[in-house]
Amino acid sequence: MNRSWSIVLKSVVIRLAVHRLLKDRRLKLNPANRNFARTKIVATAGPASNSKERIRELIVAGVDVFRINMAHGQLDVSEAFVRDVREISLDIAASVAILVDLAGPKIRLGKLFGDEITLVNGESVSFVPGEESHKADEMVCLYEPLIPEVGVGDMIVLADGVARLVVTEKHPDRLVCEVNDGGVVRSRQGVNLPATNLSVPALGEIDIEHAKWAAKIGADFVSLSFVRDHLEIESLKSVLAEQGSSAAVIAKIEKREALQNLEAIVNSSDGIMVARGDLGVEIDIAQTPVVQKKIIDTCARLRKPVIVATQMLESMHSCKQPTRAEVSDVANAILDGADACMLSGETAVGEYPVETVQMMNRIMIATEQSAPFAQGFGFAVQPVLAEGSSLITEVITASASKIARQIKAKLIVIASSTPDTAIIKSKLRDLQPTLCITDSLHSARQMSLLWGIIPTVSASPMGPDQLREMIHHWSNDNLGLQTGDDVVIVTDSALIPGTHDSITVSKIG
Repeated sequence: MNRSWSIVLKSVVIRLAVHRLLKDRRLKLNPANRNFARTKIVATAGPASNSKERIRELIVAGVDVFRINMAHGQLDVSEAFVRDVREISLDIAASVAILVDLAGPKIRLGKLFGDEITLVNGESVSFVPGEESHKADEMVCLYEPLIPEVGVGDMIVLADGVARLVVTEKHPDRLVCEVNDGGVVRSRQGVNLPATNLSVPALGEIDIEHAKWAAKIGADFVSLSFVRDHLEIESLKSVLAEQGSSAAVIAKIEKREALQNLEAIVNSSDGIMVARGDLGVEIDIAQTPVVQKKIIDTCARLRKPVIVATQMLESMHSCKQPTRAEVSDVANAILDGADACMLSGETAVGEYPVETVQMMNRIMIATEQSAPFAQGFGFAVQPVLAEGSSLITEVITASASKIARQIKAKLIVIASSTPDTAIIKSKLRDLQPTLCITDSLHSARQMSLLWGIIPTVSASPMGPDQLREMIHHWSNDNLGLQTGDDVVIVTDSALIPGTHDSITVSKIG
């Protein structure tokens, strides 16, 4: 490839008014959005990233999606943040999406005696009803059905694995537990019950209210925590549909039950998040790397985007350099096939949010330029092909990629109102620059999560001649393509409605 591969492009949205489109079709790529990796970056909003200046810096550094964690913060603050992201994105012509992350049924300790307790291996401690403990050997939990639902022999994990207890006795007013793995536990820290079937729904009343708020502010993605089966995803989709929202629903895989129902959950979802924090507590932490690969493989086969999250560059909370292990973790997630990697506290409350995004982008670029990717590495996982129009689109997209490689085309272009065909192209992982032209700003933002896709918005529908002219100018301005360079275009010929059934090869100039 020519110098088009000396720069790696990420999500770009070009906002064009109709009068400008008629006057000048020379579309320019925002200079800030150059030298970006194909793997996308999700950054969590928080006090460290909520000013307009910081939002702009983060987008320029490489953020494609901002995550709003509904477990923290206030709605008015989050709403102002969304307005700022939208305003800045349009100002610098960058398609940046909003992901609203519903908290789900996170179980927490109540107020402990002295606000913390030191648990010692072999000692006994009890869980009693209430919200506040008055004895050093007693704890309370804010999940009211804890005592009725937990049984003898069940494990209780505290504070993301700091301490582990086994229930040895069960009484109507208390659970007696033996400490298997001790540590210091503080008030309000998390409680995991990996062996217990809980009655609490993944989509609670507060989550429904937050989902309605997400619809009101025009969120592009809504994620659901602690998913256990596909019916919970369908429930969230129903809530969003009732509010007139077309937000894509992301299922967070962090429960043992979710792994047992993985195929159905992935099928029902629009995307998946590998939430390794609680997942690493719910299952043996030693299994998490293998489970991560299994989830990503399933998403590749079922054609769903997947985000890998939790502690990716954890040390950069307070340090400008990550550990070598963290760098390897990000790289391996990309080699596994992740579409995006997520930063949590690093950008929400960390000391170096911009530097962290820059570092993640550097790791991504270095990994994508490694031998497997540089040789045109494609995943061996066979896709599940649907019948009818979806199958035709799948075959046409794969054929366009093959044609582009054979004739050494410099660019593939997809014209589409929805992200569906872009998802198929993204999963091919063929490294060819791919521009997706859409007439929907919302679709462009959702495409910002897709590996290797550059979304671009056209202000109005265009005929074949106008489309080719737009592509030629964009290619020349942004990729430096020259007269005679080939471009492969995937479009809908209108012979089969709703299907991409046409491949055209066009020469620049």
